[in-house]
Amino acid sequence: MVGKQLFVSGLQLWQWRNTAMQAAVAVGVSPSEVDWLLQEVAGLDRLAIRLQSFKDWSQIQLQLPFAELKVLWQRRLDERLPVQYITGIAPWRKFNIVVSPAVLIPRPETECLIDLAVETVQEIGEYLQLDWGHWADLGTGSGAIALGLADAFPQATIHGVDRSTDALAIAQKNADNYGLAERIHFYHGSWWQPLDFLKGQFSGMVSNPPYIPSATLPTLQAEVIQHEPHMALDGGESGLNCIHHLINVSPTYLRPGGLWLIEMMAGQADMVKKLLETQGSYDNIQIYSDLAGIERFAVAQIKGEGVKS
Repeated sequence: MVGKQLFVSGLQLWQWRNTAMQAAVAVGVSPSEVDWLLQEVAGLDRLAIRLQSFKDWSQIQLQLPFAELKVLWQRRLDERLPVQYITGIAPWRKFNIVVSPAVLIPRPETECLIDLAVETVQEIGEYLQLDWGHWADLGTGSGAIALGLADAFPQATIHGVDRSTDALAIAQKNADNYGLAERIHFYHGSWWQPLDFLKGQFSGMVSNPPYIPSATLPTLQAEVIQHEPHMALDGGESGLNCIHHLINVSPTYLRPGGLWLIEMMAGQADMVKKLLETQGSYDNIQIYSDLAGIERFAVAQIKGEGVKS
């Protein structure tokens, strides 16, 4: 294929790796990204990279032309294009999530939302059977949380909602890739609105909504502000616009005892807890920290007969 060099020698790739890592260090990008890129694009395993044994291989097949790989890596350095957008893949929990600039790149800390959902359901006990029925992933983006919920609660039906049709196309692809399309349904719309037909029937809701104050956006890393969708980041003047809406509206969609879980920004925990308490429909309000010790997640339960306070 003229101009489309999909096969390179191990020596060529080894030489490019060394040059790419030096260039990364020079501009403050982690050189480890080069090795992750080679795992995804060239199919190299960690041992071959660590021992540099691939240097002696006569031929290595790439998933994209070698010239394109070089151009994309240069964009990573010059434009701070996230490496996940170069490969089109972001590892998250047990999944390799398909991503594009239409969706927020799933973060490792967001994985904790799934763990918290599972732990809370187990703590509540079997009498509410929250691991069954309907769960919502509001602002689904790539569909990562929806996939995590479907994996954690195999008896549940997951409903993912997003305002972006481009994001929903990515989410649907991820559900298809893991054979979960029959259990995850996606809807175009704003928050709960497309799910009116299931009002009062949801066992739980999980969301990683936009929570960054508008004035803070320009201070974010170039990788974020220049490439990730602003609609998934901008939480309004206080950063709490979407969270406040979800607090006010969710009780009409969740059944008694149903769970409400969200991710938030550092420094927002006290206000989120106060908003939940003031709304009056929530019980068992808890704030949890991420692995870095930052208060990152809020979990609450809808009040109702039989709900343990």
